[in-house]
Amino acid sequence: MTVEKPGLARKILADSLVQLEFAKVVELVVGKTQTPYGRALAAGLVPFDDRPRIGEALREAQEAGRLLGEDGPLPLGSGIDLLPHLERLHTEGLSLDPEVLRDVQAALEAAAACRQRLLKTEDVPALQAFALRLTAFPELAGEIRSSIGPRAEILDSASFELADLRDGLKGERSRIRRQLEGILQDDRLQGVFQENLITDRNGRYVLPVRADHSGRLKGFVHDVSASGQTLYVEPAIALESNNRVQTLVHKIAREEERILARLTASVRKVRHKLSDNQAVLARLDLRQAIARLTVDLDGVVPGLADEPSLDLRDARHPLLVAAAKARSAAPAVVPIDLRLPAECHSLIISGPNTGGKTVALKTAGLLVLMVRAGLPVPCAPGSRLFPFAPVMADIGDEQSIEQSLSTFSGHLLRLRNILARADSETLVLMDELGTGTDPGEGSALALAAVDSLRKVGARIMATTHLHVVKGYAQLEADVENAAVEFDAESLQPTYRLHYGIPGASHAFTIARRIGLPEEVLTLAADYLGLGEREGVAIIERLQTLRAKLDDELHTAQRLRAAAEEDRRHSRQERAEVAARRQALLDEARQRGVGMLAAAEEKLQALFRQVPASAVPSRERAALTSALRELHEVLPEPLPQGPQQVPAEVAVREILYVPELGIEAEVTRIYGDRLELLAGGKKLRQARSALRQYQPRRFAPQHRPVPRVRDRVERRAFLPRLVLVGKRVEDAQALLGRFLDDALLHGELQLEVVHGAGQGVLRTAVRQFLAERREVARFQPAPAEQGGDNVTLVELRH
Repeated sequence: MTVEKPGLARKILADSLVQLEFAKVVELVVGKTQTPYGRALAAGLVPFDDRPRIGEALREAQEAGRLLGEDGPLPLGSGIDLLPHLERLHTEGLSLDPEVLRDVQAALEAAAACRQRLLKTEDVPALQAFALRLTAFPELAGEIRSSIGPRAEILDSASFELADLRDGLKGERSRIRRQLEGILQDDRLQGVFQENLITDRNGRYVLPVRADHSGRLKGFVHDVSASGQTLYVEPAIALESNNRVQTLVHKIAREEERILARLTASVRKVRHKLSDNQAVLARLDLRQAIARLTVDLDGVVPGLADEPSLDLRDARHPLLVAAAKARSAAPAVVPIDLRLPAECHSLIISGPNTGGKTVALKTAGLLVLMVRAGLPVPCAPGSRLFPFAPVMADIGDEQSIEQSLSTFSGHLLRLRNILARADSETLVLMDELGTGTDPGEGSALALAAVDSLRKVGARIMATTHLHVVKGYAQLEADVENAAVEFDAESLQPTYRLHYGIPGASHAFTIARRIGLPEEVLTLAADYLGLGEREGVAIIERLQTLRAKLDDELHTAQRLRAAAEEDRRHSRQERAEVAARRQALLDEARQRGVGMLAAAEEKLQALFRQVPASAVPSRERAALTSALRELHEVLPEPLPQGPQQVPAEVAVREILYVPELGIEAEVTRIYGDRLELLAGGKKLRQARSALRQYQPRRFAPQHRPVPRVRDRVERRAFLPRLVLVGKRVEDAQALLGRFLDDALLHGELQLEVVHGAGQGVLRTAVRQFLAERREVARFQPAPAEQGGDNVTLVELRH
């Protein structure tokens, strides 16, 4: 390879941007901006070279699109570019005009609004970083708002002095007008005035006096009409008042200058922050413009591949999409799949003219450039590409009469520059490979160039009509053919690409469709020769067969996707049915518990109302014990489980199974499927069907054997109950059960150990005993039995 000359890379990049019409995409972005500084930033949009910056720009664009779709556009405003005015503030003593101060206020309010909006929005971390760089100056914005009106007028509220001066001026002018109106209405001066009005000359109130009556009104002439018939006279009586008006006018002007100087000084202190704010707002405006364009283009952010490759699904040329959106009558843009796998260095596209070969090249190159510039591109989700840098193109005619360059020479000059710069991260796009000269020599040069580019690891996409180049692609392991589809029945291109086969040029078919005489076509077929005609026919049949196979494959894929969607819906419906069933069971359990609690409460109320002698204590205890046993038999409602799908699991971890409403222990892990143990039974579930507790829960190494209460335990009744350390509520529940069991077993002398402590539990126990009808009496135990730490209880027969 030759040594790269200085500036060659920039020339190649600029040339490729022109050939791929990147500037037109930039124009689309510029048209979506809202502010002049956003437009300036968008106009300078170029592809980035470093991958981190590309990823950052794409994340910002993705977040801006999500923000635009969910919450609407950012409140960026549409103020002027403040930078030229802020630069002037380096000169001390200079004041900003009221119009500029209003724009400063608008910029401050836009910065504050954007900062507030972004900081309260979730899932936009990249844009929130911009918000943190915006500085709000609410005091300065409020000061300008109270000083400058919406029409850039200085308000009375700008200062007390200004308000007083303006009030004084208003009063003085009213006095002068009253004086002059009195002169106009004076009967002695009838016929002196040209008309009854008060006017102004040089800031002083005057009256229009007829020239031939000038001597009748004493005063000072300030102006004469063009005809000389009218003199504008300031009456002597108004001289002092006009002087006072002029004095007030000058004082007001000085006060307004002082106000502007004060506001300008405040702006001068924060001019660097204002410049930073404008840079951030310009960046936000650019990202929002990109988001708007993404909506128009139906674009997505493709994944960035680690190895040089291209996998663009349903890709569309953005300029064609934009044109179709702008013109309702424009034809629909046909999406194509552009594939250049990592193991494939070159893709040779062939097929008829007007079939979309060049558009495919331009689409691939332009989408790569757009992604490198941080722009989402019109393709299907799941697409991926490598951010090739540089993208070098030889598309179109480089003929130049001024430089004595033929079409072929122009192609060679571009090829020379490409060979000098290409490396393993380069994408080379070459249109009509090997044309413009003798087919044999052109093919040889084309294949040699492709070999040289493959040697340095460059990725190549090229179009051709030459059979030699198509055969080369069929024979080389890392070179693939692709054919532009042509519908033989309608005699129209479909613009779709079929991979793995070369394309036929369909020159005779197109010529016949255009209307060339049949005798000319017959003669041309004779010149072509039998072998050549048969080869062309085979390629055309292969292309037709491949198109049918691709259609069948797409149909099968659609059917499979539909079947998977049906399965997903079925699983979802089963899960919903199970959830509804579980909800009904939980509701029934809850109602049962409530009904039992109500029945128990009613029974206790009846016991309290009925005299103790009416219902024997043994029967009373049997009833309450039966209710309590019902409580024990009735299952508890299933608790609401956690909602988080586990990202990772471990053996012995306790997970929740929503479909069954149970907890289960993980015993084995098989990738995304887990074996679990629940209630002594094994089951297998997908990880996505399980839910994880937060914080995570794990089963103990050795599970204790659960204690089973049975009739033997119930028969072994001890007339002594120890409540030391129990809470009051728990102790009362145990004491109630203890009294019932005692009656059932015929034990009438009982001992309750509650301890001393602070006396809270002892008081609660004795109060509970006092309310129970089956208790005949109770008292503290003798000192030798524990004294006041123990209560002795005697039950009724």
